[in-house]
Amino acid sequence: MTDRRTAPKHLKWATQRWWLHVVNTWELEEHHRRLATLAGEAWDRGRQAREVLAEEGLTYEDRYGAPHPRPEVAIEKDSSIRYARLIRELDLDVEPPREAARPPSLRAFNAS
Repeated sequence: MTDRRTAPKHLKWATQRWWLHVVNTWELEEHHRRLATLAGEAWDRGRQAREVLAEEGLTYEDRYGAPHPRPEVAIEKDSSIRYARLIRELDLDVEPPREAARPPSLRAFNAS
């Protein structure tokens, strides 16, 4: 299925590709596309925090020399949780359809 939708420009390039894959593989309504955008934002934010942590480390010392977790630790954790919940809400933890004229709806996989 080809689609002329464009991914949100504020997402990182790899996340834009993921977003396009999702919206072109599954039959999504507008609110699903918005959830996919939120998931992409959460993913990017978590990766951004991970980059800072890789460079700066997990902790910093206050003026008394006591170690404290960097704020990016919480940002990464919160972003990971947010991403996982959004993916679960989208029900994207199932394998996408292989060959179909039109992909089934998201809930079709659970209608046993």
